[in-house]
Amino acid sequence: MTKGKKWSSERKSFHDPLTGVVITQLTDYYSHSYHLYFTNNAWYDGNTKLLIGSDRGNSTNLYSIDLLSGDLTQLTDLKRNQKKGIQGTFINPHKMEAYFTIDRSIVAINLKTYHESTLFELPKGYQFSNLSCTSDGKHLCFGLTEDLSNSIKSNLSGGYIGFEDTEAARPHCQICLLTIETGEIKTIHEEKRWIGHVNASPTQPNLITFCHEGPWEKVDHRIWVLDIDTGRKWKVVEGEPNQYAGHEYWHADGLRIGYHGYTDSLDRKDEKFLGSVKFDNTEYEHFNFPYQNMHIHSKDTQLIVGDGQQTTAYHGEYYQDCLFLWKKNKDKMEGPRVLCKHRGSFHIQQVHVHPCFSPDSTKILYTSDMSGYGNVYLVDVPEFEALPTLDDDRLKCSK
Repeated sequence: MTKGKKWSSERKSFHDPLTGVVITQLTDYYSHSYHLYFTNNAWYDGNTKLLIGSDRGNSTNLYSIDLLSGDLTQLTDLKRNQKKGIQGTFINPHKMEAYFTIDRSIVAINLKTYHESTLFELPKGYQFSNLSCTSDGKHLCFGLTEDLSNSIKSNLSGGYIGFEDTEAARPHCQICLLTIETGEIKTIHEEKRWIGHVNASPTQPNLITFCHEGPWEKVDHRIWVLDIDTGRKWKVVEGEPNQYAGHEYWHADGLRIGYHGYTDSLDRKDEKFLGSVKFDNTEYEHFNFPYQNMHIHSKDTQLIVGDGQQTTAYHGEYYQDCLFLWKKNKDKMEGPRVLCKHRGSFHIQQVHVHPCFSPDSTKILYTSDMSGYGNVYLVDVPEFEALPTLDDDRLKCSK
């Protein structure tokens, strides 16, 4: 297994059995393959290539898929026993370079030559959280979390083992800013709270979001914004009591933040919602639904994709493993419409479905282990009105 190794196209297309939409399977190998985390843009080189992770060869590595030919190229040559942050790889928006963590290092890789260089070494007593690159391409933002492995047994990527205990321990956490050109590093925020999901705005180089990680109903507040220039931080989506929002992501404008969540109160037990808000807590939009999603994603407020988990009593569990679409119509959110079956198990983090729109919003990228192995898929997005609702006779005939 070496850098630059070429893999012939594994691409094939088929029609979804429920809706008939065209789905293109990009990988087909006897190991897990998966796209990058849904908050991280995976398209590059004029949107003709896509970064993914794959475990082929008995070790996780970073790969590039040529979306024109379907061919794959292996970009890294990592050993099985190395601790890898491949799923969290982040592409620099201004040059052919991407960043990921390996063991105790942040590594930059040139996406043309595959040359790797180490940018940062983890200080003793800490573990990496995720990283992202500011919109001007000049800085990396990333989290450091106090290493509690000697006192808490955890496996967060496989069943969230230790999730509640880690939150309750209040680990010391930092958000760091690394200047890529000079290597200068500084701490821009720290506290005795478990910090995760450090995400830079795709258009505003001074803005990042982060979260207080842990069970949503137990943390003091989930979604926060930090101004890098001033150091000021503030809560976003301060809802009603017993209302919990999370899985936040930036819209393409870099100003709005999307999210979903639920309300847990005696009179509104398990009420679900999705919405978005501008980073300064203005232009708040909130829509209640009886449908649960593990994750949602959108480029704007108009069209939203969710990864299913619909569990109403009327429909039972048949549509739990579907991709759903919602469309904004004036001040209402229409849907869900069923896009396709994903049949993902969510068994480990790498095979979470994590649906996300392509840069031009014509396709949705997702991961599914419907075949027994995780693979990467692209589904075409048709006209919203052409897709069936949950009561559509077309779906009843497909059961």
